[in-house]
Amino acid sequence: MSGQPRPELSVVLPMYNEEGVAVLALDEIRKQLAQLGASFEILCVDDGSADGTLAAVMAAAAADPRVQPVVLSRNYGKEAALAAGMSCARGAAVLLMDSDLQHPPELIPELVARWRSGFDVVNAVKTDRGKEGPLYRSMAWTFNRLMGSSANASFHGASDFKLLDRQVVDALESLPEKTRFFRGLVAWVGFRTTEVGFQVAPRAGGTTKWSTLELMRYSLRNLISFSEFPLKLVAAIGFSTLLFAGVVAIQTLYRYLTGTAFTGFTTVILLQLALGGLLLASVGVVALYLAQLYAEVKGRPTFIVRREREQTRVDQPSHEALGRRSTIPAPPAPSEPPRDSRREPPRLPPPPPPRVVGGGGRGAGG
Repeated sequence: MSGQPRPELSVVLPMYNEEGVAVLALDEIRKQLAQLGASFEILCVDDGSADGTLAAVMAAAAADPRVQPVVLSRNYGKEAALAAGMSCARGAAVLLMDSDLQHPPELIPELVARWRSGFDVVNAVKTDRGKEGPLYRSMAWTFNRLMGSSANASFHGASDFKLLDRQVVDALESLPEKTRFFRGLVAWVGFRTTEVGFQVAPRAGGTTKWSTLELMRYSLRNLISFSEFPLKLVAAIGFSTLLFAGVVAIQTLYRYLTGTAFTGFTTVILLQLALGGLLLASVGVVALYLAQLYAEVKGRPTFIVRREREQTRVDQPSHEALGRRSTIPAPPAPSEPPRDSRREPPRLPPPPPPRVVGGGGRGAGG
């Protein structure tokens, strides 16, 4: 990979259980890229698929070296798959799109033309959301409004169908957070941006992997990770409740002094229940942010790419190797030196004769 020339365009396709549409998507995308006359690579990010998606991608990669599989170690989610694709992309521009053909490949030439004209970010914006239920539409509208206010940008009709210049990709890669909201981060980094409208096409095959519960969890996670709005909302409700409590306290004191105070505990009980619920909800919001902070502090990677094992095998030593080993002389065992060569212990001189002190005056004084 490092020795190959950098392509002009990298296409990132996150895939999760897309066996029925993976080959068709690759064919349609390559057909549009061939009209551009530019070098390209297609990165198929397998996000832990449990069907034959990986086998289909491997077969396409074997037939076309421009198709590059990126296999994640498990299912990390779409945001992680997009991050993995961008980290492996080598092109001067990176195109990110869904692999179910709901992002029309026919729009690729227009996106590339806008990029070549000098724009750094080309957003494909939904002009028609296709067949969506009223609940999904209302949730999408609320989510886009909240996220747009946090990013100080318009998220109306926003999608993950984007073409990014290399400097934009490098800026996104330099951001340190682990929990990522791709659309929000692209809006946050800025650069010269333009939009191209498109209509959401029906899926070319398979079924959607998003349930209502998963969409709600996805929205909540991105809202907590990218926006301070829930915390600001809790603070605003808290100050409003404090103001309301002050008004009620003045009114209660006035009625008490004038002898018209309410009797019974109904009002007190209702106020206690309301304030207790508000306090628990506020603590819950703070707990969500604390959990997000805890996940960031742990510093775990956003994704892990699975590598193919090297085809190595631990064999028994060959006969030739054994022969080579047998020719190496073993170190000689220590042997006793000859008896005559032993050094005898040194002989000590004989002790001196005893010395007589006194008793010899008889011969001298004769």
